[in-house]
Amino acid sequence: MFSKLKGNTFLAGSAVYLISNILNAVVPFALLPVLTRYLSPEEYGEVAMFQTLFGALTAFIGLSLHGAAGRKFYDGNLTESDLKEFIGSCFQILLITTLIALSVLFIFSGYFSNWLGLESNWVLLAALTAAATMVAQIRLGQWQVRKKAKSYGVLQVSRSLLNVGLSLVLVVIYLRGPDGRIIAQVVAAGSFAFLALWLLKRDSLLRFFVWRPDYIREALRFGVPLIPHVGGTILLTTVDRFVINAELGLAEAGIYMVAVQFGMTLSLLFDAINKAYVPWLFERLKHDKDSDKRQIVRYTYAWFALILLGAALSFFVGPWSITFVAGEQYSRAGDVIGWLVLGQVFNGMCLMVTNYIFFSKRTGLLSVVSIFSGFVNFVLLFILVRYLGLEGAAYAFCFSMALRFFLSWYVAHKRHSMPWFSF
Repeated sequence: MFSKLKGNTFLAGSAVYLISNILNAVVPFALLPVLTRYLSPEEYGEVAMFQTLFGALTAFIGLSLHGAAGRKFYDGNLTESDLKEFIGSCFQILLITTLIALSVLFIFSGYFSNWLGLESNWVLLAALTAAATMVAQIRLGQWQVRKKAKSYGVLQVSRSLLNVGLSLVLVVIYLRGPDGRIIAQVVAAGSFAFLALWLLKRDSLLRFFVWRPDYIREALRFGVPLIPHVGGTILLTTVDRFVINAELGLAEAGIYMVAVQFGMTLSLLFDAINKAYVPWLFERLKHDKDSDKRQIVRYTYAWFALILLGAALSFFVGPWSITFVAGEQYSRAGDVIGWLVLGQVFNGMCLMVTNYIFFSKRTGLLSVVSIFSGFVNFVLLFILVRYLGLEGAAYAFCFSMALRFFLSWYVAHKRHSMPWFSF
Protein backbone atom coordinates (compact mmCIF):
# COMPACT_ATOMS: atom_id res chain seq x y z
CA MET A 1 0.00 0.00 0.00
CA PHE A 2 2.82 2.41 0.89
CA SER A 3 4.68 1.64 -2.33
CA LYS A 4 1.49 2.34 -4.26
CA LEU A 5 1.07 5.68 -2.48
CA LYS A 6 4.68 6.57 -3.19
CA GLY A 7 4.25 5.77 -6.86
CA ASN A 8 1.07 7.82 -7.20
CA THR A 9 2.24 11.35 -8.03
CA PHE A 10 -1.10 12.92 -7.12
CA LEU A 11 -1.42 11.26 -3.70
CA ALA A 12 2.25 11.67 -2.82
CA GLY A 13 2.34 15.28 -4.02
CA SER A 14 -0.93 16.08 -2.30
CA ALA A 15 0.39 14.65 0.98
CA VAL A 16 3.51 16.86 0.84
CA TYR A 17 1.54 19.95 -0.16
CA LEU A 18 -1.02 19.23 2.53
CA ILE A 19 1.62 18.81 5.25
CA SER A 20 3.53 21.93 4.19
CA ASN A 21 0.37 24.01 3.91
CA ILE A 22 -0.87 22.76 7.28
CA LEU A 23 2.46 23.79 8.79
CA ASN A 24 2.24 27.07 6.88
CA ALA A 25 -1.20 27.63 8.40
CA VAL A 26 -0.40 26.34 11.88
CA VAL A 27 2.67 28.54 12.35
CA PRO A 28 0.83 31.90 12.03
CA PHE A 29 -2.26 30.34 13.63
CA ALA A 30 -0.14 29.48 16.66
CA LEU A 31 0.87 33.14 16.73
CA LEU A 32 -2.78 34.24 16.90
CA PRO A 33 -3.31 33.74 20.66
CA VAL A 34 -0.09 35.66 21.31
CA LEU A 35 -0.97 38.59 19.06
CA THR A 36 -4.54 38.84 20.36
CA ARG A 37 -3.20 39.14 23.91
CA TYR A 38 -0.45 41.67 23.09
CA LEU A 39 -2.49 43.73 20.62
CA SER A 40 -5.80 45.42 21.25
CA PRO A 41 -8.57 44.97 18.64
CA GLU A 42 -7.68 48.43 17.24
CA GLU A 43 -3.99 47.48 16.90
CA TYR A 44 -4.91 44.13 15.40
CA GLY A 45 -7.08 46.08 12.98
CA GLU A 46 -3.98 47.97 11.78
CA VAL A 47 -2.23 44.67 11.06
CA ALA A 48 -5.36 43.45 9.27
CA MET A 49 -5.49 46.53 7.02
CA PHE A 50 -1.82 46.16 6.06
CA GLN A 51 -2.33 42.49 5.20
CA THR A 52 -5.43 43.34 3.22
CA LEU A 53 -3.67 46.11 1.28
CA PHE A 54 -0.63 44.07 0.32
CA GLY A 55 -2.85 41.12 -0.59
CA ALA A 56 -4.86 43.33 -2.93
CA LEU A 57 -1.70 44.82 -4.43
CA THR A 58 -0.22 41.36 -5.01
CA ALA A 59 -3.08 40.60 -7.35
CA PHE A 60 -2.62 43.72 -9.49
CA ILE A 61 1.17 44.03 -9.37
CA GLY A 62 1.67 40.35 -10.18
CA LEU A 63 -0.83 40.14 -13.09
CA SER A 64 -1.04 36.37 -12.42
CA LEU A 65 2.48 36.02 -13.85
CA HIS A 66 3.22 32.92 -11.77
CA GLY A 67 0.22 31.28 -13.45
CA ALA A 68 1.43 32.31 -16.91
CA ALA A 69 4.91 30.89 -16.22
CA GLY A 70 3.41 27.67 -14.87
CA ARG A 71 1.09 27.22 -17.84
CA LYS A 72 3.99 27.86 -20.27
CA PHE A 73 5.69 24.73 -18.94
CA TYR A 74 2.99 22.55 -20.56
CA ASP A 75 3.47 23.99 -24.06
CA GLY A 76 4.75 21.50 -26.61
CA ASN A 77 8.29 21.76 -28.06
CA LEU A 78 9.36 24.13 -25.28
CA THR A 79 13.12 24.37 -24.76
CA GLU A 80 14.91 25.30 -21.55
CA SER A 81 16.08 28.55 -23.16
CA ASP A 82 12.51 29.43 -24.16
CA LEU A 83 11.22 28.95 -20.64
CA LYS A 84 13.95 31.01 -18.94
CA GLU A 85 13.37 33.83 -21.41
CA PHE A 86 9.61 33.67 -20.80
CA ILE A 87 10.18 33.87 -17.02
CA GLY A 88 12.58 36.76 -17.59
CA SER A 89 9.86 38.55 -19.56
CA CYS A 90 7.48 37.98 -16.65
CA PHE A 91 9.97 39.63 -14.31
CA GLN A 92 10.25 42.62 -16.64
CA ILE A 93 6.48 43.06 -16.47
CA LEU A 94 6.61 42.67 -12.68
CA LEU A 95 9.22 45.44 -12.42
CA ILE A 96 7.10 47.85 -14.48
CA THR A 97 3.86 47.13 -12.59
CA THR A 98 5.66 47.56 -9.26
CA LEU A 99 7.03 50.97 -10.29
CA ILE A 100 3.58 52.05 -11.46
CA ALA A 101 1.98 50.94 -8.18
CA LEU A 102 4.65 52.70 -6.11
CA SER A 103 4.17 55.92 -8.08
CA VAL A 104 0.39 55.92 -7.57
CA LEU A 105 0.68 55.08 -3.88
CA PHE A 106 3.32 57.79 -3.35
CA ILE A 107 1.21 60.48 -5.03
CA PHE A 108 -1.91 59.53 -3.03
CA SER A 109 -0.14 58.29 0.09
CA GLY A 110 -1.92 60.76 2.37
CA TYR A 111 -5.33 59.65 1.14
CA PHE A 112 -4.53 55.94 1.50
CA SER A 113 -3.02 56.54 4.94
CA ASN A 114 -6.16 58.23 6.25
CA TRP A 115 -8.51 55.72 4.62
CA LEU A 116 -6.70 52.63 5.91
CA GLY A 117 -5.54 53.94 9.27
CA LEU A 118 -1.91 53.18 8.36
CA GLU A 119 1.24 55.30 8.28
CA SER A 120 2.33 56.39 4.78
CA ASN A 121 5.53 54.32 4.89
CA TRP A 122 3.51 51.13 5.48
CA VAL A 123 1.37 51.92 2.45
CA LEU A 124 4.46 52.08 0.21
CA LEU A 125 6.08 49.04 1.80
CA ALA A 126 2.89 47.08 1.13
CA ALA A 127 3.60 47.43 -2.62
CA LEU A 128 7.18 46.18 -2.23
CA THR A 129 5.94 43.29 -0.08
CA ALA A 130 3.43 42.41 -2.79
CA ALA A 131 6.14 42.39 -5.47
CA ALA A 132 8.43 40.28 -3.27
CA THR A 133 5.62 37.79 -2.69
CA MET A 134 5.10 37.42 -6.45
CA VAL A 135 8.80 36.68 -6.96
CA ALA A 136 8.54 33.80 -4.50
CA GLN A 137 5.31 32.61 -6.16
CA ILE A 138 7.05 32.30 -9.53
CA ARG A 139 9.76 30.12 -7.95
CA LEU A 140 7.14 28.02 -6.14
CA GLY A 141 5.07 27.67 -9.31
CA GLN A 142 8.01 26.19 -11.25
CA TRP A 143 8.49 23.58 -8.53
CA GLN A 144 4.78 22.81 -8.61
CA VAL A 145 4.62 22.02 -12.34
CA ARG A 146 7.72 19.81 -11.95
CA LYS A 147 6.03 17.99 -9.05
CA LYS A 148 8.83 18.95 -6.65
CA ALA A 149 6.51 19.23 -3.70
CA LYS A 150 9.25 18.86 -1.07
CA SER A 151 11.20 21.87 -2.33
CA TYR A 152 7.94 23.81 -2.50
CA GLY A 153 7.09 22.89 1.08
CA VAL A 154 10.53 23.71 2.51
CA LEU A 155 10.55 27.22 1.04
CA GLN A 156 6.95 27.89 2.02
CA VAL A 157 7.29 26.73 5.62
CA SER A 158 10.68 28.42 6.10
CA ARG A 159 9.18 31.74 5.04
CA SER A 160 6.36 31.34 7.58
CA LEU A 161 8.80 30.41 10.34
CA LEU A 162 10.89 33.52 9.69
CA ASN A 163 7.75 35.65 9.61
CA VAL A 164 6.46 34.29 12.91
CA GLY A 165 9.87 34.26 14.60
CA LEU A 166 10.45 37.93 13.82
CA SER A 167 6.90 38.74 14.92
CA LEU A 168 7.46 37.13 18.31
CA VAL A 169 10.73 38.96 18.83
CA LEU A 170 9.37 42.36 17.80
CA VAL A 171 5.91 42.15 19.39
CA VAL A 172 6.55 40.13 22.55
CA ILE A 173 10.16 40.97 23.45
CA TYR A 174 10.61 44.48 22.03
CA LEU A 175 6.92 45.44 22.44
CA ARG A 176 6.75 47.14 19.05
CA GLY A 177 3.00 46.52 18.78
CA PRO A 178 1.41 46.41 15.31
CA ASP A 179 4.56 47.92 13.77
CA GLY A 180 6.52 44.85 14.87
CA ARG A 181 4.10 42.47 13.17
CA ILE A 182 4.13 44.50 9.95
CA ILE A 183 7.96 44.78 9.92
CA ALA A 184 8.19 41.00 10.29
CA GLN A 185 6.02 40.47 7.20
CA VAL A 186 8.02 42.95 5.14
CA VAL A 187 11.40 41.47 6.10
CA ALA A 188 10.27 37.86 5.58
CA ALA A 189 8.81 38.61 2.13
CA GLY A 190 11.89 40.55 1.02
CA SER A 191 14.38 37.96 2.26
CA PHE A 192 12.67 35.10 0.49
CA ALA A 193 12.27 37.10 -2.71
CA PHE A 194 16.07 37.37 -2.93
CA LEU A 195 16.36 33.66 -2.12
CA ALA A 196 13.80 32.79 -4.82
CA LEU A 197 15.73 34.84 -7.39
CA TRP A 198 18.94 33.02 -6.53
CA LEU A 199 17.21 29.63 -6.77
CA LEU A 200 15.76 30.48 -10.18
CA LYS A 201 19.21 31.50 -11.45
CA ARG A 202 20.81 28.41 -9.91
CA ASP A 203 18.34 26.14 -11.72
CA SER A 204 18.81 28.02 -15.02
CA LEU A 205 15.20 29.20 -15.07
CA LEU A 206 15.72 32.94 -15.41
CA ARG A 207 17.23 35.19 -18.05
CA PHE A 208 16.23 38.76 -17.19
CA PHE A 209 18.29 40.72 -19.73
CA VAL A 210 16.44 39.58 -22.82
CA TRP A 211 14.02 41.30 -25.18
CA ARG A 212 11.16 39.04 -26.26
CA PRO A 213 8.11 41.15 -27.15
CA ASP A 214 6.28 37.96 -28.19
CA TYR A 215 6.69 36.51 -24.68
CA ILE A 216 5.70 39.79 -23.04
CA ARG A 217 2.54 39.84 -25.15
CA GLU A 218 1.85 36.17 -24.33
CA ALA A 219 2.22 36.77 -20.59
CA LEU A 220 0.01 39.86 -20.81
CA ARG A 221 -2.60 37.95 -22.84
CA PHE A 222 -2.77 35.48 -19.96
CA GLY A 223 -2.71 38.03 -17.15
CA VAL A 224 -4.53 41.12 -18.40
CA PRO A 225 -7.88 39.37 -19.06
CA LEU A 226 -7.61 38.12 -15.47
CA ILE A 227 -7.41 41.66 -14.04
CA PRO A 228 -11.21 41.88 -13.69
CA HIS A 229 -11.15 38.34 -12.28
CA VAL A 230 -8.53 39.42 -9.75
CA GLY A 231 -10.42 42.62 -9.04
CA GLY A 232 -13.57 40.59 -8.46
CA THR A 233 -11.67 38.26 -6.15
CA ILE A 234 -10.49 41.26 -4.13
CA LEU A 235 -14.07 42.54 -3.92
CA LEU A 236 -15.03 39.07 -2.68
CA THR A 237 -12.23 38.34 -0.23
CA THR A 238 -10.75 41.60 1.07
CA VAL A 239 -13.09 44.54 0.53
CA ASP A 240 -15.14 43.50 3.58
CA ARG A 241 -12.34 44.69 5.88
CA PHE A 242 -12.22 48.06 4.12
CA VAL A 243 -15.99 48.48 4.51
CA ILE A 244 -15.97 47.34 8.15
CA ASN A 245 -13.12 49.74 8.94
CA ALA A 246 -14.97 52.61 7.29
CA GLU A 247 -18.39 51.82 8.80
CA LEU A 248 -17.56 50.28 12.19
CA GLY A 249 -13.93 51.20 12.94
CA LEU A 250 -10.54 49.50 13.29
CA ALA A 251 -11.53 47.52 16.39
CA GLU A 252 -14.37 45.75 14.58
CA ALA A 253 -12.08 45.16 11.59
CA GLY A 254 -9.57 43.51 13.95
CA ILE A 255 -12.25 41.25 15.47
CA TYR A 256 -13.52 40.29 12.02
CA MET A 257 -9.95 39.56 10.86
CA VAL A 258 -9.56 36.99 13.64
CA ALA A 259 -12.55 35.09 12.24
CA VAL A 260 -11.18 35.49 8.71
CA GLN A 261 -7.86 33.93 9.76
CA PHE A 262 -9.69 30.93 11.16
CA GLY A 263 -11.45 30.54 7.83
CA MET A 264 -8.20 31.03 5.93
CA THR A 265 -6.85 27.78 7.35
CA LEU A 266 -9.42 26.04 5.16
CA SER A 267 -8.34 28.14 2.20
CA LEU A 268 -4.76 26.94 2.67
CA LEU A 269 -5.97 23.35 2.83
CA PHE A 270 -7.88 23.72 -0.44
CA ASP A 271 -4.90 25.45 -2.02
CA ALA A 272 -2.63 22.58 -0.98
CA ILE A 273 -4.83 19.95 -2.57
CA ASN A 274 -5.36 22.02 -5.70
CA LYS A 275 -1.62 22.54 -6.19
CA ALA A 276 -1.10 18.79 -6.31
CA TYR A 277 -4.31 18.28 -8.30
CA VAL A 278 -3.55 20.68 -11.18
CA PRO A 279 -0.57 18.79 -12.75
CA TRP A 280 -2.49 15.49 -12.38
CA LEU A 281 -5.63 17.04 -13.92
CA PHE A 282 -3.88 18.81 -16.80
CA GLU A 283 -2.08 15.63 -17.84
CA ARG A 284 -5.40 13.76 -18.09
CA LEU A 285 -7.18 16.61 -19.84
CA LYS A 286 -4.35 16.66 -22.37
CA HIS A 287 -4.90 12.92 -23.09
CA ASP A 288 -8.66 13.62 -23.55
CA LYS A 289 -9.99 10.19 -22.56
CA ASP A 290 -13.68 9.80 -21.67
CA SER A 291 -12.94 7.28 -18.90
CA ASP A 292 -10.53 9.72 -17.24
CA LYS A 293 -13.10 12.52 -17.42
CA ARG A 294 -15.81 10.42 -15.77
CA GLN A 295 -13.41 9.44 -12.99
CA ILE A 296 -12.45 13.10 -12.43
CA VAL A 297 -16.11 14.10 -12.12
CA ARG A 298 -16.86 11.32 -9.59
CA TYR A 299 -13.90 12.38 -7.42
CA THR A 300 -14.99 16.02 -7.66
CA TYR A 301 -18.53 15.33 -6.45
CA ALA A 302 -17.23 13.24 -3.54
CA TRP A 303 -14.93 16.10 -2.53
CA PHE A 304 -17.80 18.60 -2.67
CA ALA A 305 -19.91 16.46 -0.32
CA LEU A 306 -17.06 16.05 2.17
CA ILE A 307 -16.19 19.73 2.53
CA LEU A 308 -19.85 20.82 2.72
CA LEU A 309 -20.25 18.47 5.68
CA GLY A 310 -17.21 20.11 7.31
CA ALA A 311 -18.79 23.55 6.79
CA ALA A 312 -21.92 22.42 8.64
CA LEU A 313 -19.83 21.33 11.63
CA SER A 314 -18.10 24.73 11.83
CA PHE A 315 -21.32 26.41 12.96
CA PHE A 316 -21.20 24.33 16.15
CA VAL A 317 -17.49 24.17 17.02
CA GLY A 318 -16.30 27.48 15.51
CA PRO A 319 -17.51 29.94 18.20
CA TRP A 320 -15.99 27.91 21.03
CA SER A 321 -12.70 27.54 19.14
CA ILE A 322 -12.32 31.28 18.60
CA THR A 323 -12.91 32.15 22.26
CA PHE A 324 -10.47 29.43 23.35
CA VAL A 325 -7.70 30.54 20.98
CA ALA A 326 -8.08 34.32 20.78
CA GLY A 327 -9.60 35.18 24.15
CA GLU A 328 -12.82 36.77 25.38
CA GLN A 329 -12.19 40.20 23.85
CA TYR A 330 -12.41 38.59 20.39
CA SER A 331 -15.39 36.31 21.19
CA ARG A 332 -17.64 38.33 18.86
CA ALA A 333 -15.75 36.74 15.97
CA GLY A 334 -17.53 33.49 16.83
CA ASP A 335 -20.83 34.97 15.61
CA VAL A 336 -19.56 34.98 12.00
CA ILE A 337 -17.14 32.06 11.80
CA GLY A 338 -19.66 29.51 10.45
CA TRP A 339 -20.69 31.68 7.52
CA LEU A 340 -17.07 32.56 6.70
CA VAL A 341 -16.14 28.87 6.68
CA LEU A 342 -19.07 28.06 4.40
CA GLY A 343 -17.91 30.85 2.07
CA GLN A 344 -14.40 29.38 2.04
CA VAL A 345 -15.89 25.97 1.18
CA PHE A 346 -17.59 27.50 -1.86
CA ASN A 347 -14.21 29.00 -2.72
CA GLY A 348 -12.60 25.55 -2.50
CA MET A 349 -15.30 24.13 -4.77
CA CYS A 350 -14.67 26.99 -7.20
CA LEU A 351 -10.98 26.06 -7.43
CA MET A 352 -11.96 22.61 -8.67
CA VAL A 353 -13.93 23.98 -11.63
CA THR A 354 -11.86 27.03 -12.63
CA ASN A 355 -8.94 24.72 -13.45
CA TYR A 356 -10.75 23.81 -16.68
CA ILE A 357 -10.95 27.47 -17.65
CA PHE A 358 -7.21 27.97 -17.09
CA PHE A 359 -6.47 24.83 -19.10
CA SER A 360 -8.47 26.22 -22.02
CA LYS A 361 -6.47 29.50 -21.83
CA ARG A 362 -9.75 31.36 -22.48
CA THR A 363 -10.10 33.25 -19.24
CA GLY A 364 -12.21 36.22 -20.33
CA LEU A 365 -15.58 34.98 -19.03
CA LEU A 366 -13.99 34.04 -15.71
CA SER A 367 -13.20 37.71 -15.27
CA VAL A 368 -16.83 38.60 -15.95
CA VAL A 369 -17.99 36.10 -13.32
CA SER A 370 -15.53 37.34 -10.71
CA ILE A 371 -16.19 41.03 -11.20
CA PHE A 372 -19.97 40.46 -11.17
CA SER A 373 -19.80 38.36 -7.98
CA GLY A 374 -17.45 40.88 -6.40
CA PHE A 375 -19.78 43.75 -7.28
CA VAL A 376 -22.70 41.87 -5.71
CA ASN A 377 -20.61 41.35 -2.56
CA PHE A 378 -19.66 45.04 -2.48
CA VAL A 379 -23.29 46.17 -2.71
CA LEU A 380 -24.45 43.65 -0.12
CA LEU A 381 -21.68 44.71 2.24
CA PHE A 382 -22.74 48.35 2.31
CA ILE A 383 -26.37 47.37 2.87
CA LEU A 384 -25.92 44.54 5.39
CA VAL A 385 -23.01 45.92 7.46
CA ARG A 386 -24.98 49.07 8.28
CA TYR A 387 -27.95 47.06 9.56
CA LEU A 388 -26.40 43.82 10.82
CA GLY A 389 -22.78 44.73 11.63
CA LEU A 390 -20.16 41.97 11.34
CA GLU A 391 -22.82 39.33 10.67
CA GLY A 392 -23.91 41.26 7.59
CA ALA A 393 -20.37 41.12 6.19
CA ALA A 394 -20.25 37.36 6.71
CA TYR A 395 -23.64 36.82 5.01
CA ALA A 396 -22.53 38.91 2.02
CA PHE A 397 -19.27 36.95 1.72
CA CYS A 398 -20.97 33.55 1.85
CA PHE A 399 -23.69 34.41 -0.66
CA SER A 400 -21.24 35.98 -3.12
CA MET A 401 -18.84 33.02 -2.93
CA ALA A 402 -21.72 30.64 -3.68
CA LEU A 403 -22.77 32.81 -6.62
CA ARG A 404 -19.23 32.83 -8.03
CA PHE A 405 -18.93 29.06 -7.71
CA PHE A 406 -22.10 28.29 -9.66
CA LEU A 407 -21.35 30.84 -12.38
CA SER A 408 -17.72 29.64 -12.70
CA TRP A 409 -18.94 26.05 -12.97
CA TYR A 410 -21.18 27.06 -15.88
CA VAL A 411 -18.31 28.86 -17.65
CA ALA A 412 -15.96 25.90 -17.05
CA HIS A 413 -18.45 23.55 -18.71
CA LYS A 414 -18.63 25.87 -21.72
CA ARG A 415 -14.86 26.24 -22.00
CA HIS A 416 -13.95 22.56 -21.48
CA SER A 417 -16.89 20.17 -21.51
CA MET A 418 -16.93 17.48 -18.81
CA PRO A 419 -19.52 14.73 -18.13
CA TRP A 420 -21.05 16.51 -15.13
CA PHE A 421 -24.47 14.93 -15.78
CA SER A 422 -23.37 11.57 -17.24
CA PHE A 423 -20.46 10.52 -15.05
